[in-house]
Amino acid sequence: MIKSRIFFLLALLSAFPPLATDMYLPAIPQLQRMWQQPLSIINLTLIVFFVSYCFSLLIYGPLSDRFGRRRPLLAGITIFIAASIMCALSTSVAMLIVARVLQAAGAAGAAALAMAITKDVYTSSERARILAWMGVTMALAPAVSPILGGWIMVWLSWRWIFVVQALIAVIAGIGVLRMQETLQQPSKLSALDSAKIYFILVRNKRYIGYALMVSLVVLPHFSYIAGSADIYITRMGLSEQQFGLIFGLNALAFMSGSFLCTRLLHKISATKVMTLGFFGVLAGGVVMLSAVLSGPAGVAIPMAIITFSVGLSRPPSNNLVLDQVDEYAGSASSLLVFIFFLLGSFSMWLISLDWADKVFVVGLLATIVGSLMLLFWFCFGAQHKHSAD
Repeated sequence: MIKSRIFFLLALLSAFPPLATDMYLPAIPQLQRMWQQPLSIINLTLIVFFVSYCFSLLIYGPLSDRFGRRRPLLAGITIFIAASIMCALSTSVAMLIVARVLQAAGAAGAAALAMAITKDVYTSSERARILAWMGVTMALAPAVSPILGGWIMVWLSWRWIFVVQALIAVIAGIGVLRMQETLQQPSKLSALDSAKIYFILVRNKRYIGYALMVSLVVLPHFSYIAGSADIYITRMGLSEQQFGLIFGLNALAFMSGSFLCTRLLHKISATKVMTLGFFGVLAGGVVMLSAVLSGPAGVAIPMAIITFSVGLSRPPSNNLVLDQVDEYAGSASSLLVFIFFLLGSFSMWLISLDWADKVFVVGLLATIVGSLMLLFWFCFGAQHKHSAD
């Protein structure tokens, strides 16, 4: 499959996590009422998804380096389809939580191996732009998903949200079946030796340092994802459809940031693009904390600034991390996404606590994270800036 054709499949595979989460966000308040459970319990369906997702990533990486990308991808997609049907048939929050664990195990293969395939197919300079375009395309998933989920609830029920997810996965599976294997030189290591690759990566100070730095941005981003339905629907009284539109606008901000990244990379260095993104996260946090705007706009506008900045900085950030390794791209990609979503799971748990003002918590996280990323970048990033350019 030529590069221009495989790009669209990679974008769809990368969209599995937001499709599996954002589409059913409008249903969270209804699930609270239907099963008579507090938000902290319902949000476990989000939290366990990302915990399972994280640890599953560590399995797919070595497997893909040993056996190629296609077979682990097909296995993951099959698990995702079966688990989505289980979610649709759930009759209790406990059953939904179990199904979400399995759904995450399938989604992990799609998202992690999509990044590994970019390492197989594209050169470093091509990959930075491809990751940015993938960011633009996959941002359509969180933009459209909550809107689609809200209307599915109007015309059908929340269960059909997961049926639609299964159908999307079927389409992706057909694409993988038609895809040629992209890994030209599989690793000869055994499964046990492949697992040891993670210890090698952790000892790579440049790789792990940059991976931790760029992953901090997930803290305000995922806390907003997990807390947004409670903020807008429960506390501000918006409808599921209004919530879907506001959440969709935030996702469009991410897509706009990724699109601008594709333009800027032709004109300025990747290091400057990353620096602009880190400053944007800090600026959005300060605006949210200052409470200069009231009502939904007081959350949506500064959060759009934060999300735009994440979209702007994420593609060159990912590329910078992958440039710190010369082999085992599957494992390196899996560990990077593992760190990203493990921090995301923590932020989802954090925002699910009984905070009096969740907007303040999101703003505080963005301010702290933006400051820490800039501090690390200016103190240590300058030593290896050539790797990102």
